[in-house]
Amino acid sequence: MDVNQVELTISAVQEDQYPTDQQPEIALVGRSNVGKSSLTNVLINRKNFAHTSSQPGKTQTLNFYHVEEALYFVDVPGYGYAKVSKKQREKFGKMIEHYLTNRDQLKGVIELVDGRHVPTDDDIAMYQWLTYYQVPTLVVATKVDKLKPSQYNRIEKQVRQALGMQAGEPLILFSAQTRLGKEQVWDWISQQTGVK
Repeated sequence: MDVNQVELTISAVQEDQYPTDQQPEIALVGRSNVGKSSLTNVLINRKNFAHTSSQPGKTQTLNFYHVEEALYFVDVPGYGYAKVSKKQREKFGKMIEHYLTNRDQLKGVIELVDGRHVPTDDDIAMYQWLTYYQVPTLVVATKVDKLKPSQYNRIEKQVRQALGMQAGEPLILFSAQTRLGKEQVWDWISQQTGVK
């Protein structure tokens, strides 16, 4: 998709703040600093629209990005960051769980994992949780520009095994630097939302 128009509509902390126009939504989940903002920026052809931060745990709200007045990307607070207090993490957890299990407009979730490492326990728990609730999920392994293309098959196998993915469940290798995987991610989004 060629994106010309995008705006951050709302940073929400509760349901009554979510957009009410019934357009399809795709949520992005992943641990802190895995590259959610970078993926968003590549998908919408912007350099720094979704704020990237070197400080993990920065996103503390559900950020709704309205894309081409046709759908929303929803940036979800990163998980697995120790410096956020336990109470704060529980609050995020409840907010995220409520959104992911109750939102009719949610058409799918993109779970990002760091392609350079074996998925963490938090990554595995998130994937199992999404599978349990039957949320359509695309796994995106980020930062693969740091790896040699000859390692891609091994990485894919490693991620699939760690998460317990079934054959045929979608996994895309992605690099914000080289844009590898961008078109395939958009293809999946279009498939889930019907937005071309």
